[in-house]
Amino acid sequence: MKVSVILPAAGLGTRMAVAPGAIPTERKQFLLLRGSPVLVHTLRRFNACPSVTEIVVALRPEDIPGFEQMLRDEDFAKPVRAVAGGESRQESVFNALRSLGEDVDLVAVHDAVRPLVSVDQIDQVIQKAAATGAAILGIVPVDTVKQVHLHEVRTTIPRERLVLAQTPQVFRVELLREAFERAIADGFIGTDEASLVERLETTPVSVVAGSEWNIKITRSADLVLAEFLLTREERDTSQQGLSA
Repeated sequence: MKVSVILPAAGLGTRMAVAPGAIPTERKQFLLLRGSPVLVHTLRRFNACPSVTEIVVALRPEDIPGFEQMLRDEDFAKPVRAVAGGESRQESVFNALRSLGEDVDLVAVHDAVRPLVSVDQIDQVIQKAAATGAAILGIVPVDTVKQVHLHEVRTTIPRERLVLAQTPQVFRVELLREAFERAIADGFIGTDEASLVERLETTPVSVVAGSEWNIKITRSADLVLAEFLLTREERDTSQQGLSA
C-alpha cells in the first residue's frame, strides 16, 4: 500500500502576533521550535511512520530553494519533495494531489503546523482509511458549546454530537480527487479536506481519536505551548529508555 502525505505550507500566518525582530519570518511553518523550523518537526513525525511512503510539501515558489537546503541538512529516510502551492490551502493541496503518481493508494493531508502528532496516531488513521476509505483524527470538545446569534445564546449543542477535527485526514486517492474536482466545478471552498469528501455523500468519514497534544500552531502562545509539550515528550521518552 502506497501512502502519500501532503503538507500544505504555502500560506501566510495572518493570525500570528510575533514581536518585531523576535522571529525573522511571518510564516508560522518556518518559526523556530527548539532550534528547528516547525515544518521540519512535522516532517520528522511522518518520516518516522512506517506506513508513510512519501511526503509532498506545497510551498510558495520563493520558499522552495531554502526548503530544499533544509532537506539536505536533515537527510530524511523517506522521499520528500516540494511542489508550488497556491493562494489558498485548497489550491495548494490540489496542486500536490495532481503531482502524485498513479500507483498511490491513500493520501494523508496534514497541517504543516501540527508538529506534535504522534507516529501512532498517524498510523492509526491511515489504517482506518485503508479499511473505510476516509478517516480523520478528532477530539471531543471539553467545553460547553453554545449556538449564538447577535451575541445572544440560542441553544446549547450536545457535546457528544461534536468533534473537533484534526489532521492527518486520510482518503483513498480516487475519492479525494473526485471531491476536489466536484468542489472546483461547484465553486465550493471547504475548511478541510473532509468537508469536500462529505459533499459527495458516497463515503462516510470515520473519526479516530486524536489528542490534545496535536495542537495547531496558529498564535504566538501556541508556539510556547508546543515548546513545553515537546520538552515534556522528550523527557518522558528519555525516562522510558532509562527504565527499559
